[in-house]
Amino acid sequence: MQTLYDAMWRELGLDMEAHAGLLDFLGKAYRDIFLPQPNRPKAMGYFDFVVSEIHGLRVKELLEAKAAGKKVIATFCVFVPEEVVLAAGGVAIGLCGGAEVGFDKAEKHLPQNTCALIKSFFGFKLARLCPYIEVADLVVGETTCDGKKKAYEVFGELAPVHVMELPQCKGPADRSLWRSELGKFVGILEDLTGRQITAENLRGGIATVNAKRAALNRLAALRAADPAPISGLDALLINQISFYDDPARFTSSVNALCDELDERVAAGTGVAPKGTTRLIVSGSPMAIPNWKVPLAAETSGAVIVGEESCVGSRNSRDLVDGSPEDLGGLLDSLAARTLKIECACFSPNPERLDTVQSMARVLKADGVIHYNLLFCTPYAAESFQAKKALEKSGIPLLRLETDYSQDFGQVKNRVEAFVEMVGDRE
Repeated sequence: MQTLYDAMWRELGLDMEAHAGLLDFLGKAYRDIFLPQPNRPKAMGYFDFVVSEIHGLRVKELLEAKAAGKKVIATFCVFVPEEVVLAAGGVAIGLCGGAEVGFDKAEKHLPQNTCALIKSFFGFKLARLCPYIEVADLVVGETTCDGKKKAYEVFGELAPVHVMELPQCKGPADRSLWRSELGKFVGILEDLTGRQITAENLRGGIATVNAKRAALNRLAALRAADPAPISGLDALLINQISFYDDPARFTSSVNALCDELDERVAAGTGVAPKGTTRLIVSGSPMAIPNWKVPLAAETSGAVIVGEESCVGSRNSRDLVDGSPEDLGGLLDSLAARTLKIECACFSPNPERLDTVQSMARVLKADGVIHYNLLFCTPYAAESFQAKKALEKSGIPLLRLETDYSQDFGQVKNRVEAFVEMVGDRE
């Protein structure tokens, strides 16, 4: 069936037949997973619309921005500062990486035992299924793991790539390195866009992204209520959408949702009964359409009330100090904020354990699911430390390792048993 966007997708070089199949699969999965949820907030209608137009309206907006002279900067990670992209007059988007797509093609360039997220973004490009990659003027990577570092070397043959060197520790020398990488990134974007990045326009970018993070933090805080006013599935979806929606429109929509959730909390209205087992998901990021873990939990008698994840608290918790008057001072603030992120790439990384325990207390969680993408060694290693630290605090933790394969039944069985065990302790 012909659609409104067929000509646009053809011009971008997508594989039309395979792309139609992908959208059909995604649409059916979304309808089956999200729409039947009981007592969903009405304001989720906006986010349903965004997903329905996931490769349509937003891609059209990006092409219109390019026609107006803007550059589209595609990223994979929260360490790449959207604030700088906005200051350069660009548009930042997150790339596809949450489905088992094109893995046969990706494995001609990458080892089979590479994490699914890396093989996914390769697969989307090689299978010609991601319009965001095709729209992008520059793809910005980062050295958060060895798999990504080597993958970007090959990906640079497929698309224009700039890689930011992220330190592995947080000492003075490491902070100096990261600050120099931000300065280098400023120069890269100035050359690409032809626009000078000044203190004034960087402060504007900081204000825009701070407002988005503040809205997400407001949403996160509301989830401490019992009964939970929103499901973990819907909250995860909102965090996923934050990476590619227009930031001002997204911020307004999240705040409108939070207004509704304020009313729900005051009225004692929730998506599950008061006293339902409350869980946090911690660990590897979950990109669209990776909804496996919250779906397993929330169809097993639990509700997810927080995500200690790049698609969750790590992306939104801290704001950037926008008060310095000069460009150098603002870049210092930006560097300081990003190095507060407790990615497992850092060693040592005790802050992450502190954050998980703090979230469990604040959100009144009964247990934690430590979600780990297969072959993601840093998070797998930290799962043992997290289990030990949480159990000392009386909080049980389930180590759950999976990928993007069709193993939902196995995941569901393990999560269901964990929820039952946590419920028996209460």
